[in-house]
Amino acid sequence: MAYRVNWSPRAIDDVDSIAAYIAQDSEAYASAVVRKIFVMARTLSESPKRGRVVPEFGDEAIREILCTVIASFTGSQLMTSRSAP
Repeated sequence: MAYRVNWSPRAIDDVDSIAAYIAQDSEAYASAVVRKIFVMARTLSESPKRGRVVPEFGDEAIREILCTVIASFTGSQLMTSRSAP
């Protein structure tokens, strides 16, 4: 049985903000990250208990999946990002 996954307006805004931030450097990576977020979220429709209960709500019906994105930077890129305000 497939369940419906509902996105809160804040979650959608967060995904938009993540995409906009990554797109400053790479539209392709921004698209890939957003795609990964939506693919992972869709898995909740088939396995709704896969995600963890959101601690702030303590409601079994409200779940979250943590999505890890690994990035690699060269030394010069790291120095630039650290020196940015």
